[in-house]
Amino acid sequence: MALMSLPALAQQTPLSPAQQDWLARSGVLRVAPERDYGPFIYLDDEGRVSGLSVEMLDLVQRRTGVALRWMPARPLAQQLEAARRREVDLLTSLRPTPQRSGYLLFTRPYVKVPAILVQRQGLPPTSLASMRGRTVAVGTGYAVEPVVRAAHPEVAWVGVSDDLQALRGVLEGRFDAAVVDAASAGFVIRHHQLAGLAGAGEVGFEYELSFAVRSDWPELRAILDAGIAAVPESERDALLQRWLGPLDADTLVERAPVATRVGTLLLLFAVLAGALLYAQRVRVERAEPRPRGRRPPP
Repeated sequence: MALMSLPALAQQTPLSPAQQDWLARSGVLRVAPERDYGPFIYLDDEGRVSGLSVEMLDLVQRRTGVALRWMPARPLAQQLEAARRREVDLLTSLRPTPQRSGYLLFTRPYVKVPAILVQRQGLPPTSLASMRGRTVAVGTGYAVEPVVRAAHPEVAWVGVSDDLQALRGVLEGRFDAAVVDAASAGFVIRHHQLAGLAGAGEVGFEYELSFAVRSDWPELRAILDAGIAAVPESERDALLQRWLGPLDADTLVERAPVATRVGTLLLLFAVLAGALLYAQRVRVERAEPRPRGRRPPP
């Protein structure tokens, strides 16, 4: 059964009377979550929808009074098709593309991360231009997919349902590399303990993640934009720090200057490297036998 999220008492309501009337007439909005796009939106170990985008939407909900019903979590391609058929009203963690803009409207972005190439450890740094004829995984329906496919037709592209499938395929040798966003790569590697992977370089694409609403409801986009603008920078920065780790939040939000891109990428690679080290350590600890009759160290 889909879970329904009732609007909490708004801390601030930056809405016009016309916008408040529109919300009252529209009723409960159907939100379509992705199944496995951590740290932005995913199902946690207890089957609950979690992530940075979920908490950001909660901050917006508190300031606008919008009522939400969370629909079942599914892969992105399925949720996009549901949005195209008007079976859902709102999606999170999306970047605008020409195809999506045919049936969706996008809010201002609330987080930015670059896409990177990930391969097995021990290989020299590389780029998509050097991957002619080699298999590279990319998420089906992801915003980066048509961009890299068009820019590098010489690559043997393989569409996958999510980043976990892409990274596992690289680790198991089914793919030579995978294109994923840096934050998602770090999250998946740590959460699923995928030791043996390494970042190989940028791919020339940056995710500017937004909320997306059905294109026949421009009023809803304006309401969500007002809610995003009403979230204090301190709360937004704390949210980014909590979900993305030791990053400089100023380099990730919409107001970031272009000059901070290099620093952001270096920090994201540091998060990725930390996730790799964590996964490797967990795997080693599990493999080491413990002496009988002794308690494990704290």
